[in-house]
Amino acid sequence: MVTVLHTTLPAEPVSARQARRFVTRALSEIGLPELTETALILVSELVTNAVLHARSEVTVTVARTSDGLRMEVGDRSSLAPSLRHYSAEAATGRGLVLVDSLADAWGSEIGPSGKTVWFELARAAA
Repeated sequence: MVTVLHTTLPAEPVSARQARRFVTRALSEIGLPELTETALILVSELVTNAVLHARSEVTVTVARTSDGLRMEVGDRSSLAPSLRHYSAEAATGRGLVLVDSLADAWGSEIGPSGKTVWFELARAAA
């Protein structure tokens, strides 16, 4: 059985903080608190990107899977995210690089009402 929780946040900078609070509660509720630290970094990046670039409401979905966790961040933009490498002096542009390096898998999907960027984190083997 897959457990799914979601929330919708406004297109405001405070949404990244609200997303972190939601994810912390959700991971505790679904029994995956050991994934919280990495999940918070990644959801912060994706929500910030959505607020800055899509300028739309943001939907955050947390799903417990058989292997661990799948999180999705949706917005109303139909522009696919692009993994870019910026110079060490750049003030921005590292969000997807973090997602690419910390997530076990990630990607994006474009739909009729916008896009969803997702990532997966696997539970550590016992």
